[in-house]
Amino acid sequence: MNTITAAITAVGAYVPEFVLSNQVLETMIDTNDEWITTRTGIKERRILKEKGKGTSYLAIKAAQNLIEKSGINPAEIDMVIMATTTPDMPVASTGVFVATQIGAVNAFAYDLQAACSSFLYGMSTAAAYIQSGRYKKVLLIGADKMSSIIDYTDRATCIIFGDGAGAVLFEPNTEGLGLQDEYLRSDGIGRDYLKIDAGGSILPSSKETVENGLHTVFQDGKTVFKYAVSGMADVSEKIMQRNNLSNDDVNWLVAHQANKRIIDATAQRMNLDESKVLLNIHRYGNTTSATLPLLLSDFENQLKKGDNLIFAAFGGGFTWGSIYLKWAYNKKD
Repeated sequence: MNTITAAITAVGAYVPEFVLSNQVLETMIDTNDEWITTRTGIKERRILKEKGKGTSYLAIKAAQNLIEKSGINPAEIDMVIMATTTPDMPVASTGVFVATQIGAVNAFAYDLQAACSSFLYGMSTAAAYIQSGRYKKVLLIGADKMSSIIDYTDRATCIIFGDGAGAVLFEPNTEGLGLQDEYLRSDGIGRDYLKIDAGGSILPSSKETVENGLHTVFQDGKTVFKYAVSGMADVSEKIMQRNNLSNDDVNWLVAHQANKRIIDATAQRMNLDESKVLLNIHRYGNTTSATLPLLLSDFENQLKKGDNLIFAAFGGGFTWGSIYLKWAYNKKD
């Protein structure tokens, strides 16, 4: 009996139409295009402006894009994992609503939250369900409406984040393709360096928390940058060593798009040529849970069956890790 691995068989994506460029940000806060580009690599980001639309809207659009491109019947989807740090609302699962709206009537669904590592952790989770043999089609969606939790007077955060969504379908594979290995880490030391203070069980929402601006993202940029550089580079190098992969063996680095300097440092540790590094941070900024699937969508035409992909991410908490995956298909024209 052939060993079952979990392979990505389809990809979808969606970004809002409104473009928040560095030039527009110059009119809002004390910054400029050169300052932002030099420090982050970001030129523009997409923002969901429509009133009353949240993360579920982005996720539904990305899932529908995948369904349309692949021709899959959504009723055949067994489960939906919603990777997000900006759910529509507390308690009611965003993933459950998304599954219903896309017609995945036979699926069960839930949300998974690990900050910017949510999608990476979701890949591990989806693969485990597939490898169990009990599930055949697992839809993993990464979506975040970061504009809903950003203070646009805070230069430390508003230049970084954008809104977007991406989705992948995991299915069983018996050719040895798909997820090969993972190395996932976490450390609670990061709790104070990247967070939202209010709205949880420690500090529930109140008039005072709103007035004091405690419902938006706080980031200690220098500390997070330091941990992210070492964390992403360490796990990426580790996954290569564990699987006896040289830089020649790796076809693509699929890294979380938080800061180009962090991505560059990871590639350098892996001794990878920049031509093997997938980048779209200049177009979208940091879309948190959506960065990895957006990369797969943007570069799907260049991915070939059998390609070795190294995924890497780092997020608040801290959470981080790396996954080694063999690509399972060539995109049809």
